[in-house]
Amino acid sequence: MSAKVPVGISNRHVHLSQEDLELLFGPGHQLTLKKDLSQPGQFAAEETVDLIGPKGSIKKVRILGPVRPQTQVEISITDCFALGVKPPVRDSGDLTGTPGITIEGPKGKIDIKEGVIVAQRHLHLHTTEAEELGLKDKDYISVKTEGPRSVIFENVLVRVGPKYAKDLHVDTDEANAAALKNGDLVTVIRA
Repeated sequence: MSAKVPVGISNRHVHLSQEDLELLFGPGHQLTLKKDLSQPGQFAAEETVDLIGPKGSIKKVRILGPVRPQTQVEISITDCFALGVKPPVRDSGDLTGTPGITIEGPKGKIDIKEGVIVAQRHLHLHTTEAEELGLKDKDYISVKTEGPRSVIFENVLVRVGPKYAKDLHVDTDEANAAALKNGDLVTVIRA
């Protein structure tokens, strides 16, 4: 099986619960749309926060919307060194047993007890796209990039749903290693 899929590069970001959003930005605050993302209904917000770890901090980290049931921070391995945290590589939302961090906004500061992850690289597929490719939710595949720094990414998690659009999500470390940019096409080489 082989198919071409577009790449979406995911920079460090934060997903907030409504409760934490209000602690950081004030009572009743709602996220402000900056830009729609590749996944339907998902967006980059105008709002940013600072992440404060045991070793250092990263300023102006973008919040992604809409709000979620639990606050989650997604960073790269490079960010881990700067912050002094050691999160596991996990699927989004799988937060049990992950480290916490301090998040600071314009109206307050919170210390989350868990919720920091390095996101597992993953391929979003709409249900019909997955059927066409013979894939199902939670499958693992490999993808091959092109060009002078071509690599094969193994252990790519497949995420299937009726609200997803075809997009391979890798973080900035992975994209830089393979000289990828948003919209580049990669090949699914094994299911």
